[in-house]
Amino acid sequence: MKRKLPEELRSHRWYGAKDLRSFGHRSRTAQMGYDRADYLGKPVIAILNTWSDINPCHSHFKLRVEEVKRGVWQAGGFPVEMPAITLSEPFQKPSTMMYRNMLAMEAEELLRSYPADGCVLMGGCDKTTPGLLMGAISMGLPAIFMPAGPMLRGNWQGKTLGSGSDVWKYWAELRAGNITEADWRGVEDGIARSPGHCMTMGTASTMTSAVETLGLSLPGAASIPAADSNHARMASLSGRRIVDMVWEDLKPTDILTVASFDNAITTVLALGGSTNAIIHLIAMARRAGIPLTLERFDEISKTTPVIADLRPSGRFLMEDFYYAGGLPALLARITDLLDTNTLSVTGKTLGENISGAVSHNDEVIRTRDKPLVPAGGLAVLHGNLAPDGAIIKPAAMEEHLLKHTGRAVVFESYNDMSARIDDPALDVDADSVLVLRNAGPRGAPGMPEWGQLPIPKKLLQQGVRDMVRISDARMSGTSYGACVLHVAPESFVGGPLALVKTGDLIELDVPGRRISLKIDDAEMMRRKRQWVTPAPKFSRGYGALFSKHITQANDGCDFDFLEGTGPTADPEIH
Repeated sequence: MKRKLPEELRSHRWYGAKDLRSFGHRSRTAQMGYDRADYLGKPVIAILNTWSDINPCHSHFKLRVEEVKRGVWQAGGFPVEMPAITLSEPFQKPSTMMYRNMLAMEAEELLRSYPADGCVLMGGCDKTTPGLLMGAISMGLPAIFMPAGPMLRGNWQGKTLGSGSDVWKYWAELRAGNITEADWRGVEDGIARSPGHCMTMGTASTMTSAVETLGLSLPGAASIPAADSNHARMASLSGRRIVDMVWEDLKPTDILTVASFDNAITTVLALGGSTNAIIHLIAMARRAGIPLTLERFDEISKTTPVIADLRPSGRFLMEDFYYAGGLPALLARITDLLDTNTLSVTGKTLGENISGAVSHNDEVIRTRDKPLVPAGGLAVLHGNLAPDGAIIKPAAMEEHLLKHTGRAVVFESYNDMSARIDDPALDVDADSVLVLRNAGPRGAPGMPEWGQLPIPKKLLQQGVRDMVRISDARMSGTSYGACVLHVAPESFVGGPLALVKTGDLIELDVPGRRISLKIDDAEMMRRKRQWVTPAPKFSRGYGALFSKHITQANDGCDFDFLEGTGPTADPEIH
């Protein structure tokens, strides 16, 4: 492999020229305490750090960034930490999804406008992973992703707690009157015990695992708990490896192919991963010029078993998964479903990276003859209620609801739902279909994780724990239930979900991949003619930009002007 020469480094234009502007760059670098020998002729590595005091998932990043820097120094590079907007899933409203594209834009422009030769991307909390990578893919510099890692297991009265999944579980039990406020406080105090993102197979671990399979992080990186000392070692190794990647000019677009995205989809499905991965992988693929569609997820789902027994679909947590051998061990069990010739940041193939990996616990990472779900852990639905598609996770729902027809109970908004869901007078029963609209990309705005609509209190008290729910929202990867999500087009732009009335019959047929509103075409058109376009949510700022340019869920919710691989020139240096 031909290696770059020092004068071929992108940063040479800033530091190596003999002109007035380079004098300014060098003198200002000296102002920060660095000698010419620290950076001249060496790869400048931008470390995009999404740490902040409001992001508990990344609370260890102040320390980890120093370990990344150590690796860069050890390999002969010059590390430059650059803060990027943090997307804190627990705190940012209305949704981190609204700001994923802002992070993608910031990452791309930070890398373009400064003298970076390569980058380490520090993320993990749900949308930080795709946001950082979307920007890095579009920029086209050598890049390696350093995942935040899952937190340790939660604990309450000797019971193991999992992020999100047990929140919904015990919240339902509290509303049903089966646990006390003191019990609820105990769950609150015991569920998050260390730095790191959710330790269930939620969106965070789903996306970091998908990225590892894509080849954009070191083998095994996604599975290491944030509090484990091996996580610090991985951070330094990531810093060391990116320096060599710069000399090798190994970029994301050299790694990302149709086959690598098929591998990532297969991994998500084998893990029983989050439905959010569909939106993010579509957006990432299209940044790389790969026209990934919903249909590909459904095709691969039909032949991929769920073999990770992880919550919310299964029993265990990411800490158990790591001890069982982590992602390499799972991939080793499904090699026949993967293209093991795809390239990775190591410079080796996926097959080489997982060679010798074995599972140490067949309960956590199941054998192929004893899968958690034989196939079909995810399903893509179509029909007159979702012409451009919708998503459901059969592995996380009660089996009797796979084919179901029920009477719609419609909520106009999240606030409407919150105000009425526990009203004893609400006309609802266990066979009803709860419908939430105006919760999509434009309607919410930002497509929040409202898709796991709560079961009405009076039904909880009757023992009901699952029922069909439909929305144009997303659902947390830690959630579960018979939730039809990502309905496209969304109701706010006039999709058929906007036309549903309370009392209408809705048919769900997961085996048949259909979701249907049981009215005829003439009635549908009559309602469409009566529908009134709602007023815009924003008149200025980022919200107005978002509303004007956001695409629908089936297209990845990227901005229409950021899709594709059209080149953007480096800045002139004057």
